[in-house]
Amino acid sequence: MSGSPYATGLDKGPANFTAQTPIQFIARAARAYPRKTAVIHGGLRRSWAETYERCLRLASAISRLGIRRGDTVAVMLPNTPPMVEAHFGIAMAGAVLCALNTRQDATALAYMLEHSESKVLIVDQEFASVMQAALKILQEKKRAAPIVIDVDDPLYTGTRNRLGTIEYEEFLSSADPVFEVVWPQDEWDPICLNYTSGTTGNPKGVVYSHRGAYTNGISNVLEWGMQRHPVYLWVLPMFHCNGWCFPWTIAAMAGTNVCLRKIDAEPIFQAIREHQVTHYCGAPIVQNMLINAPDHLKAGIQHKVQTMVGGAAPPAAMIEGMEKMGFEILHAYGLTETYGPVLISVQQDEWAALSLEERAELNSRQGVCKQLEYAVAVLDPETMAPVPADGETIGEIMIRGNVVMRGYLKNPEASRQALKGGWFHSGDLAVVYPDGYMKIKDRSKDIIISGGENISSIEVEDALYRHPAVMAAAVVAKPDPKWGETPCAFIELKAGASATEADIIDHCRNILAGFKIPKTVIFRELPKTATGKIQKFELRNSFKE
Repeated sequence: MSGSPYATGLDKGPANFTAQTPIQFIARAARAYPRKTAVIHGGLRRSWAETYERCLRLASAISRLGIRRGDTVAVMLPNTPPMVEAHFGIAMAGAVLCALNTRQDATALAYMLEHSESKVLIVDQEFASVMQAALKILQEKKRAAPIVIDVDDPLYTGTRNRLGTIEYEEFLSSADPVFEVVWPQDEWDPICLNYTSGTTGNPKGVVYSHRGAYTNGISNVLEWGMQRHPVYLWVLPMFHCNGWCFPWTIAAMAGTNVCLRKIDAEPIFQAIREHQVTHYCGAPIVQNMLINAPDHLKAGIQHKVQTMVGGAAPPAAMIEGMEKMGFEILHAYGLTETYGPVLISVQQDEWAALSLEERAELNSRQGVCKQLEYAVAVLDPETMAPVPADGETIGEIMIRGNVVMRGYLKNPEASRQALKGGWFHSGDLAVVYPDGYMKIKDRSKDIIISGGENISSIEVEDALYRHPAVMAAAVVAKPDPKWGETPCAFIELKAGASATEADIIDHCRNILAGFKIPKTVIFRELPKTATGKIQKFELRNSFKE
């Protein structure tokens, strides 16, 4: 802008520029709506003023332990009030939150604690045993162990095993409620660290910035058209992409966090009915559980419930089931590296005139870029050119903008590869339709190449979910001496349902081209992550064994 009249005398300073951070959301909620309910947990009710004070106490308490700007504080918590508080209090001390996957094993947890250099660990009693084993591994390796704070949740009914020297409530009560927040010096400062699932090698540590968390928190409001004071049910684990940034979203809207220790159909429906829940998020496997729950659990829900589904491409049959149940569904797509959802299957007004099955088919697409993301495109990974919008040409989904990770902690080469060419490379293969909507055809590693033909495992799974006995399905490549590999279907049946291999194959024959029909069907419980995503790598490994 050299030579422009705007180039001088219009400087950036404290009066006209501050770093964007979600800490602002809770500070405002406490000022504007101090008496509004922020947290529900069993019989517990806390206002936004009370929750804000507890977050300040948490920041004060960990600061007294020597935690400084840029230090890591790990938490091993279910969806309970301390987990909500961790998303603000740790950042208020200038530290970085590392929310650990509560279903990880001790070896992986020990690696994460060591790799993140966590100085404090806040752990719920439910996970004391596995964390004790993880801490023992650190001790055996002569690595520094974090200071442990125990959380003794009254709603936990299992065995209690203290690991630290102080309990969380005592820890907060000893702190100063008048604490000077350590605001980020730069909105690019780290706010959170999330570890990927680590299906090959050690998990990678994905670093989020204050700017990204702030941006995606607001983007959630815009995409869902949220009104003030939503009632949000914590079905999605808060450790997963920081609950898709909804801890910050709910604070921005001064909503209510309805906490849930156990993810099961009965407590979910009970909470929706009792607290008039307006919103929740969940993976397809969780939504399927609700669809197939007994009718008496669903009785009495008269109000509008909105649900966001993501974590895997939902089959059209699942979307049909949610609509029949009366829940309004929004399909989202994203990754840990993108703070959760970046694509939304925006529903058009003209779709209302279509049949339920046609609407479900349209909704099953991953959709279009969220408002506050800069760009999402399907590109040829070799040329980096956009693929034609013909619904057939496959490319890779790539993302750029404020809601992309800073990079992988202590892994510059992996960061460079993931962000090369000015785009984040998702590894998901997709097509673009003439209306601009994208649809995933598969992960690059999940495409099945049989006799030279490419087969989308997602397309085959979509057909399988249309069988009335199928609760969950996953299709992977099985080595074959003639064809190289063929589709193998792993099926988890609904409770009380039955089906044979011949039943499943005959069903697919009416929907799929011959070369796409599974050649093998195996009935078993499917391995899943804590968020309900089916772990296909374990199914593939079963062939090696």
